Amino acid sequence: MDFSLDHLIRENIRNLQPYATARHEFSGEAKVMLDANENAIGSPVTLDIAGKHELLNRYPDPVQQKLKHRISEIKGVPVENIFTGNGSDEAIDVLFRIFCEPGIDNVITLPPTYGMYSVAAAINNVKVKQVQLTEEFQMDIQAIADAVDEYTKMIFICSPNNPSGNSITRQDIEIILNNFDGIVVVDEAYINYARQKTLSLQLNDYPNLVVLQTLSKAWGLAALRLGFAFAGKWIIDIMNNVKYPYNINIATQELALLALQNVEKVNEWTRKIIEERILLEKELTDLPFVENIYPSDANFLLVKMQGADDIFKYLQTKGIIVRNRSNVPGCEDCLRITVGTAEENRELVQALKNYQ
Repeated sequence: MDFSLDHLIRENIRNLQPYATARHEFSGEAKVMLDANENAIGSPVTLDIAGKHELLNRYPDPVQQKLKHRISEIKGVPVENIFTGNGSDEAIDVLFRIFCEPGIDNVITLPPTYGMYSVAAAINNVKVKQVQLTEEFQMDIQAIADAVDEYTKMIFICSPNNPSGNSITRQDIEIILNNFDGIVVVDEAYINYARQKTLSLQLNDYPNLVVLQTLSKAWGLAALRLGFAFAGKWIIDIMNNVKYPYNINIATQELALLALQNVEKVNEWTRKIIEERILLEKELTDLPFVENIYPSDANFLLVKMQGADDIFKYLQTKGIIVRNRSNVPGCEDCLRITVGTAEENRELVQALKNYQ
């Protein structure tokens, strides 16, 4: 597919002169840093991570080179194709600011899906066209094609999908990528749990592809708020121009680097969560008020129940919090239940067995 950059990017972004620090222009290890008007004497607190002593008086690396190199080693994606943000949410917001003219352009979402796409659109004054997933939570290709107009700049595909848990058929995603003359954002927050392989290894095949991933799920680093976007270099360069200069603080960078040394441990945890998901599904299936448990490639289950609203409130009285999705079209009478530890899952199941 011929892919043009000019018609997609907002004119003001195309003409933007990005803020640049002296450290954007420097490579290597600086010995004397007199460029950023920092407090050269020190800081009242320090950061000690794995024996490394970090003062906090200096600005963090604005382009996160060490972090991106480690991500590149793990993910197999070149450094120039990686954007790091404060969670995937920052990447989503930056994409809106690059590609969508407020009050003019629109995007397509595929409900039921992750709610932040619509929230980010509203914040940026961008219209959202919703194309409902099928009863099997798969894409309706023809309906998506019918919804696209000359002002449609992005399509958001969540795979594995939140809240349904299933992976979107790869062939259908590729049909969209090959036929939509705009940006296709594939959110892979739960890809570690899926049998389907990541699309991030096909960036060379699809110049209009942006893949989102995060350390908040399988990596167990939700508190750090660190997410990634993988895309062609031209998209990443623009994202880096639009983001705030020091968007990832030094504590997050250093803690993430330490965590990213533990690939095998994370793989072990992922296998354990999948095992627990299978056991939890079996336990829930035997409950008389459970009508359906949708297939999941994530670390949660979407469960259709008789009286889901009442069960949700009952679980709260037991100190158990799940997500009530009953008010979401396509998820009527459904609770989304995260797979917890073995003990947490047993406590949940026992509470449900005692429900009258």
